[in-house]
Amino acid sequence: MEYNSLLFITLYPLIFLFYYAIPAGWLRTRNLFLLLASYALYINWKPSYALVLLLVTIVTYAGARLLGQVRSPRVLLGATIVLSLLPLLVFKYLGFINDTLTRFLEAVGLHVDLPGLNWAIPVGISFFTLQAIGYCYDVYKKRIPAERDFLTYALFISFFPSILSGPINKASLMLPQFKCRRPHLNYPKCVEGLKMLLWGMVMKTVVADRAGLYVDTVMPSFHFFSGLTCFVASLLYTIQIYADFAGYSLMAIGVGKTLGFELTENFRRPYFSYSVTNFWRRWHISLSTWLKDYIYIPLGGNRCSKFRNYMNILATFLVSGIWHGANWTFIVWGLWHGLAQVVEKMTGQQKCEYGPWGKTVKILITFLLVNFAWIFFRMPTLESACRFIAHIFDFSSPLTLFYDDPQTLALTTLAVVLLVVKDIRDEFFPNHLPLMNSRHLLVRWGTYVFLIFAILLMGAFGAEQFIYANF
Repeated sequence: MEYNSLLFITLYPLIFLFYYAIPAGWLRTRNLFLLLASYALYINWKPSYALVLLLVTIVTYAGARLLGQVRSPRVLLGATIVLSLLPLLVFKYLGFINDTLTRFLEAVGLHVDLPGLNWAIPVGISFFTLQAIGYCYDVYKKRIPAERDFLTYALFISFFPSILSGPINKASLMLPQFKCRRPHLNYPKCVEGLKMLLWGMVMKTVVADRAGLYVDTVMPSFHFFSGLTCFVASLLYTIQIYADFAGYSLMAIGVGKTLGFELTENFRRPYFSYSVTNFWRRWHISLSTWLKDYIYIPLGGNRCSKFRNYMNILATFLVSGIWHGANWTFIVWGLWHGLAQVVEKMTGQQKCEYGPWGKTVKILITFLLVNFAWIFFRMPTLESACRFIAHIFDFSSPLTLFYDDPQTLALTTLAVVLLVVKDIRDEFFPNHLPLMNSRHLLVRWGTYVFLIFAILLMGAFGAEQFIYANF
């Protein structure tokens, strides 16, 4: 469910009321209601998608239950993971493999018409598949016992706040919460969740979608704009994807809190990172944790030779790039981040030991490295991404800056400033100006009203789709 959609505004209050109308002692009934609500919302996208979700749920549930009962649990784990990944491979990557193979055959002089594979990708498939695989691996490693109750496990895989775009929650975090009796209504947690929803909506509609108007105008037709305009568009895309995805994650966590659940933290002001290594401790935290636990460490992590450690990093971020999309641009994006971390490790720059000014310089350098990597993430092909970057550094073009009109420029600037000021406050002065958490009623409600008016007056509506819903 899109949190900035009319469907959410209409249905979520009803889900909230029906959920809390069920007595707190009726735990199984509450879980059943959440499961039915999760599947109903998922079916709203396309009914056939729910069959894929159910298939992955059944395969991983059964596989995990059998792991302790067979002589070769490693073989069973491998088979379970392959079967779980099969829908993801078919829906997300088969078309890419088909196109790549066709181009390769043409390059060697063979003209073969392979059948087209234009699959509609089930929403959230990358997220719930990783969540299910992580659960099976944890059971295999005996970190957690296999869940016996299918209803509880199915709710863990399909829980509607996070199924669309994460966070990728661990079973060790969520299953105990589903199995424990929850209070009728945790008022402080509910209020905290509503605050997250409000600020997440500001990040999405006011910042991300407004920045997206400029990005969607410039980046697809960059040949017609100056290098300065292209660079500004790249900066705004860097802001857009952060505000869009972090806003979604914040709203997902907020919805979870209103229902009494704690979901995984997913963002921690990543653009204040002093290295790319540090960036991945702050950006999409649930994915970077998953990659570390289920790819990097099983490959050997850093408990091996330096060369192998570097290869482990590259392999991990190659997987990250492939996970994000079936395109060479995502592979280059992932390897860019992996290579940056290898260079940081080789030169000892993954830490910050240069004082405040040195840290500031490193933050700027890291931001620029991440910014140029996002160009590959945004552009449709490697060729267009490289041409876009070359156009930025084409100093023969006039230093003119495109903008639609002064009002749009002012609103976009104010939106970005609002986000930057909020993140600076949270990063460096967390105990100063607690506006939404102020003890004073007028300050608190004044902030709520200001943010609601900011959404209504500054929000760019119409771009309902979250960027990461495509992955």
